Amino acid sequence: MLQLAQINFGTNTATLLGNFYILLAITYLFIIISWLVLRRNTLTTPALLIYILQGVLAPIVMLISGIILMIQGWRLDPLLQFQQLLLFSLIIYLSFKDTIINFILRIR
Repeated sequence: MLQLAQINFGTNTATLLGNFYILLAITYLFIIISWLVLRRNTLTTPALLIYILQGVLAPIVMLISGIILMIQGWRLDPLLQFQQLLLFSLIIYLSFKDTIINFILRIR
């Protein structure tokens, strides 16, 4: 019970980033699953395996990072918090890139 009392749910920027990581991991998992269901017949086997691997590993990494930041974010060194911000921006870029490319391919 004492360990749960140490969890900070939103007064620190690292904790807010952790909460957003968790939310993004869940949404990204549903988006990639729905996209794979729609496009499974048009993808080749290597491309399908890469998307499945990306669809499994990316949400797991985001979820673990989010939980660590939510529980221990207020204790992290500012340099580690900056590293998490850079990782977050990379994940956002890759997610939007995949979403936009898939949306453009679906329109054609």
